[in-house]
Amino acid sequence: MSIEAREARQPWILLSPALTAVTLLLFVPLMFIVVYSFWLRSAVGADTMGFHIDNWQRALTDPFYRYILWNTLKIAAITTVLCALLGYPAAYFIARSRGNKLVLLVLLMLPFWISYIIRTMSWINILGTSGALNSALMSLGITSEPIRMLYNEYTVILGLVHFLLPFMVLNVFVSLDGIDTNLEDAANSLGATKWQAFTEVTLPLSLPGLAAGALLCFVLAAGTYITPLILGGPRDAMFANLVYEAIITQLNWPMGSALSLLLLFVLGLLVLVYNRYLGMSQLTKGLG
Repeated sequence: MSIEAREARQPWILLSPALTAVTLLLFVPLMFIVVYSFWLRSAVGADTMGFHIDNWQRALTDPFYRYILWNTLKIAAITTVLCALLGYPAAYFIARSRGNKLVLLVLLMLPFWISYIIRTMSWINILGTSGALNSALMSLGITSEPIRMLYNEYTVILGLVHFLLPFMVLNVFVSLDGIDTNLEDAANSLGATKWQAFTEVTLPLSLPGLAAGALLCFVLAAGTYITPLILGGPRDAMFANLVYEAIITQLNWPMGSALSLLLLFVLGLLVLVYNRYLGMSQLTKGLG
């Protein structure tokens, strides 16, 4: 074998362990789900093998599924916007801090050391009828009886922002930390105010990190089911809750497979739109 042929094969040899893991752990299970989505759940509980479009027809035509999908995308979009509005100032403060940047990053990472379920359930002790907030309001005489704050769309969004905000801050921080502060100084020396230097120099250069954080937060928010399950009411279910209900509760794997693939298709389409208008190169800039 020639030297050129061996050099051409070396990248594939090095990538073979990762490609094998991705194939066995991602693509093969995904193919099983695709096959399952065309099976049928029979009345006796067994799955009927074959190529049937009943599950897909129901998933695409039932107004209930369309409403839940739209509600999921709406909640994910609101969560992403709030994470961006709250996360950008925090990331800017960390990136421009002097001497204590490492401490601030460690404090930002602390929530990841606690279970996501425990962090979500902690809101029950804060916002519940006998929780800390209601107890404080009644002890101060502001209210005479507990205020119902849990099990609605607002608490679902609150829980998602609590969960996803560190992801947004980290992505924006990486982008801001890579910007040369001399660019702001140069803009100020040319007569720009601090606000003008920020809007004309810093903000445009940090947009890749903001876009990367927004994409990550949106996808994670749209695919979650723990937060609406714990903090939401019956009307606040998200699409992943339907998949969980179909597979775990009803044991209807074919319908659950069709619903999961529908959510995957919608989120994949949004990523393609992102790639069309912003490009994955911008995403890698924000992450690196």
